Amino acid sequence: MNLRVITLLAASGLVALGACAPTDGTGTAGMSRTQQGALAGAAVGAVLGATRDSDSNNEGRDAARGAILGAAAGAVAGNVLDRQAQALQQSLSNPNIQVINRGSYLQVVMPEGILFATGSAAVSGAAQNDLYAVAQNLNQYPNSLVEVVGHTDNTGSAALNADLSQRRAQSVAGILSAAGVSSSRLVARGAGFSQPVASNDTAAGRAQNRRVEILIRPTN
Repeated sequence: MNLRVITLLAASGLVALGACAPTDGTGTAGMSRTQQGALAGAAVGAVLGATRDSDSNNEGRDAARGAILGAAAGAVAGNVLDRQAQALQQSLSNPNIQVINRGSYLQVVMPEGILFATGSAAVSGAAQNDLYAVAQNLNQYPNSLVEVVGHTDNTGSAALNADLSQRRAQSVAGILSAAGVSSSRLVARGAGFSQPVASNDTAAGRAQNRRVEILIRPTN
């Protein structure tokens, strides 16, 4: 089996992965993240196994070995995210908080309405309980970096919203830190109204845009 064939097979595997990936972003439809990770790992491992062949005579064998090792590594990574997402969702008391498994990272979406009063960066008491649950989960799965991003709608000036979103992100990150998450893992930033998820032309859309996202990215 020559390298070109191996590469084509690997590419085909990744195309198949995209076709089978869940469309709702949660990992509950189609293949699980564990299965997706295994397939992606196998495809990449096959290419690496072939290209690292030392004698140029056993590309097929080396590709197979690479695929096995890559599948195992990918499955482990996918399984960890699956388990962390499930545990996190179960620990949250507010059903309006979304935990979305993006395949390579977890996205926790917390609407403004459950976190802050209008124009405020002080986190409500009820929301603090859920943030402590997030912190506990992060401490149980310590091999990740955590980015807290504040978002607003487009009401008011860009400068006002940039400042408010930054202060809100810092408030959330501060609670996570106070709950034991290492500050070296945490980054807080304000995106203002630069990353809307809905139209700012309607009240419902603006409400969706006012949010804090906690992005959990595995480091290994």
